[in-house]
Amino acid sequence: MFKNGIITAMPQPHIHPSELEIKDFQYDLPDNRIARFPLAERDLSKLLIFKDGKISESVYRQLAGQIPPDSLLLFNQAKVIHARLYFQKPTGGRLEVFCLEPDERYPDITTAMAQEEEVYWKCLIKGAAKWKGNEALVLDINFDDGSGNSVPLKATAEKVEKGDKDFILKIKWEAGSGAKLSFSELLHYAGQMPIPPYLKREAEASDEIRYQTIFAEKEGSVAAPTAALHFTPEVLRHLKEKNIDTERLTLHVGAGTFMPVKSEQMKGHEMHSEWIEVSHRLVRQLISHIREGKKVIAVGTTSARTLESLYWIGVRMLRKEWAADSGIAVSQWYPYERPDEFSALEALSALAQYFERSGKELLITKTQLIIAPGYAFKIFDGLITNFHQPASTLLLMVSALVGAQWRQIYDYALDHDFRFLSYGDGCLLWRS
Repeated sequence: MFKNGIITAMPQPHIHPSELEIKDFQYDLPDNRIARFPLAERDLSKLLIFKDGKISESVYRQLAGQIPPDSLLLFNQAKVIHARLYFQKPTGGRLEVFCLEPDERYPDITTAMAQEEEVYWKCLIKGAAKWKGNEALVLDINFDDGSGNSVPLKATAEKVEKGDKDFILKIKWEAGSGAKLSFSELLHYAGQMPIPPYLKREAEASDEIRYQTIFAEKEGSVAAPTAALHFTPEVLRHLKEKNIDTERLTLHVGAGTFMPVKSEQMKGHEMHSEWIEVSHRLVRQLISHIREGKKVIAVGTTSARTLESLYWIGVRMLRKEWAADSGIAVSQWYPYERPDEFSALEALSALAQYFERSGKELLITKTQLIIAPGYAFKIFDGLITNFHQPASTLLLMVSALVGAQWRQIYDYALDHDFRFLSYGDGCLLWRS
């Protein structure tokens, strides 16, 4: 309950997360509370702070005042690609092809994005029923090469395999004047920024800048790690002045991140898997901060999911279950299948030893981890995140962190003019 600015604790159900009913994570989100556009200044977005059962308000520009000195903030440096391509059928009709992720034949996203001339990609196709037989789709445009020259670019898309909701497509392309373009460059010149459908508008020129964070570097995401959209160089300067460390990791955000759960119970929902990249340097920093009792704050649910996945990868190493080429490193329900038996320091130390033995400086793998009520957090103490869609896995993570109080937090935000979803305001949630 919420009274006099304090939220009193409510008991959490002691059931396996797969038995959770998604109706318990619904709330009424009026359409006019969804932010269609970002604020003119990123760091003037409102910030709700939840700590020790109390709610207060601030803005992102004053975030440093809410973080203890010597803390560590983790940012996702994923960069959103122009994932929407528009092809034409031989009959002239247009189809939207949404490029989700590389086919499994590629070892990682970076390798797939660097392919030239052709690539195999998992895609959603809007109006797929209108694509008959094996006819190839065609994309034919001219692009400016940056020197004022107009260069013709032609691409084709062919069906290779059909999944339940998606397709594996073989996409081939060639540019005029013999120019060799990577798939990354093809998307850049021919694609459109994939802003979320709930914005109910077409992407505009301003979205090219505002739907990327200032940390965006590693190409491959089809959605922005939105919690970091509020950060500016000025905010980072204030954090540094307070001796608050920042570090980067990568989770390539997939379209499934923001999708509502459609099944009645969570056991009917298959969590999407996403690529993560983590450095040896980051693991050493985490060990140092945790050993010294310093706070670790995840900026965004994607950073949180990556950090918690690191713990379970370390556990799998300690249990002699780990294989670097095993595909998905952490399966959906893995954390809930056996009792905890290792500390965060033990798990991260195992990971550090893996880096030292292998001589690698970067771990690239996939995680399918779902964080839902009943999950015991291992790595981070606080989460900076936006306000999420009803019945989403992101809301489940928030509930896992703050308990049943998530509903009072969201009621407060709705009652106090906070803006919701990707371009909206955010919150800093501390673990109890």
